[in-house]
Amino acid sequence: MGKMTSSITFTGKVGGLIGYKRNGKYFLRSAPEKVRQSKATKRAAKRFGAASRKGALIRSALSTELDILCDGAHVNQLNKTILKAGRDNHAGLTGFRFNKHKGVRDFFSAELEFTPNGILHIPAQQICAKEGAVRMEVKLIGTRIDFATGKVTGSDASAMYIDLEGLLLRLRAQTWQ
Repeated sequence: MGKMTSSITFTGKVGGLIGYKRNGKYFLRSAPEKVRQSKATKRAAKRFGAASRKGALIRSALSTELDILCDGAHVNQLNKTILKAGRDNHAGLTGFRFNKHKGVRDFFSAELEFTPNGILHIPAQQICAKEGAVRMEVKLIGTRIDFATGKVTGSDASAMYIDLEGLLLRLRAQTWQ
């Protein structure tokens, strides 16, 4: 593998060379003369391709509302979760987090619930403000994706801001009474 240091860099295949980017650096390798795939390799490639397409649909449906930069790690994380869930097991995506360091449970102590008719209910919460935090944004993003046609059929988002300074004062006032 060679490292590209010139001002002209590329990714993809050009002739017998393959250019790719890893961790912000460009590399070059030669393409194999012949690719031999077993039946198992072909099946794995098919499963990976299907998972990648599903992941791309999910990311495109959420990208306008998701306030984080999606990088290669997010792509790989989502594809891995889809592969692990199995074919047509969308329930296997439950609990997936784009931010693996912080999740809903880190802020909300009581579990969020879906009613039988599909309405999200957020029960009363005990929120502990982190030191220096003045405001918290809670954004709910809902999307409908038809994986059979490969289309996002609907999407909506709603944001709510919680004033943590006022909340902290109210919690203290209640504690002192």
